[in-house]
Amino acid sequence: MDYHSDRFVDCSLMVYKNDKLLALLPANKVNNEVYSHQGLSYGGLIYAKNLKSEDVIEAFKAILKYLNEKGISIIRIKELPSIYLHNATNNPLVYLYFKTNAELVRTDMHSVVDLNFKSYSSSRKEGLKRGQKHNLNVEESDSFDLFWNHILIPNLKSKHGVEPVHSLKEITLLKSRFPKNIRQFNVYFNDKIVGGTTIFETDNVAHCQYISGNADKNELGSLDFLHIYLLENVFSNKLYFSFGTSNVEAGQKINQGLQFWKEGFGARSIAQGFYTIKTKNYELLEDIFI
Repeated sequence: MDYHSDRFVDCSLMVYKNDKLLALLPANKVNNEVYSHQGLSYGGLIYAKNLKSEDVIEAFKAILKYLNEKGISIIRIKELPSIYLHNATNNPLVYLYFKTNAELVRTDMHSVVDLNFKSYSSSRKEGLKRGQKHNLNVEESDSFDLFWNHILIPNLKSKHGVEPVHSLKEITLLKSRFPKNIRQFNVYFNDKIVGGTTIFETDNVAHCQYISGNADKNELGSLDFLHIYLLENVFSNKLYFSFGTSNVEAGQKINQGLQFWKEGFGARSIAQGFYTIKTKNYELLEDIFI
């Protein structure tokens, strides 16, 4: 997280038991509130798969108590979407949110393809055919320059008046540190880039961090062609392919057209909750076991 450390006041925590590290909480501080790190897409408590429930509860309680004693009144936690869970059989966190009277303040929906059940709508198949007709070509690139400078930055600036969350320098640095986990795929028409997607890859999931195409994307079928290529040829061995969220206005609304496009690949929605917890509620975790 050091590549954007200048943007945040770090408040990451480590929990020990008898000098043994039990859990981590990547976090940052804003005034008298702590966030499970705002510089990360997903957040929450990190612990070993074999950690017993009692220790998870004690670690969570210790974090709330420590923050409360430091004058922090609120902690805000971004839930880890279920497809990323390595601890599918060891995840008592929602129970802890229940016990500490956590308030669910936001929910985003992630469009995810279960790659055992992928399917393509007639619209996506038509896009594929247009791409094939125009002899489009997909290539993986170790450089982000073409996509960032010729597609992504111009599109975000013209449509939304914003820059990518990651600058070109930052995404290049991250790629150098995680060369197998951050991958860039571009699609070309007559040797000219017309679109691309930036993939963040984990053991089970390929996640589209950025997707963008030029003004001819519908006529060329470039983004349909690109993503069907990835689903069929590059990431078919994964469990899930995530197109991310289509939410706007802090989760209150959904971009219907974008959601329709993603679901044309067989994607369906899973939820990600955002919780607010009063740190003084660590007391509610006392005397759970009988």
